[in-house]
Amino acid sequence: MLSLGWLLQREVIIGLALAGGVVSTIGGYLLRKNSTTKPATARFILKTGYAVSWVSVAAFITVGFLSGW
Repeated sequence: MLSLGWLLQREVIIGLALAGGVVSTIGGYLLRKNSTTKPATARFILKTGYAVSWVSVAAFITVGFLSGW
């Protein structure tokens, strides 16, 4: 658990949420009909952004459970 302690810092959680939002927005933009990006690549970018966002949510919940009342 100590090796993942850096992931539970407030700044890291906020950074992951922002990064996930930006990456998923880019992926959604690339899924447009006019895009020259392959749809499979655009979906991968979109899903990667979602995954990063969910890691941020999981870290936020974990910090909530591990912090003292």
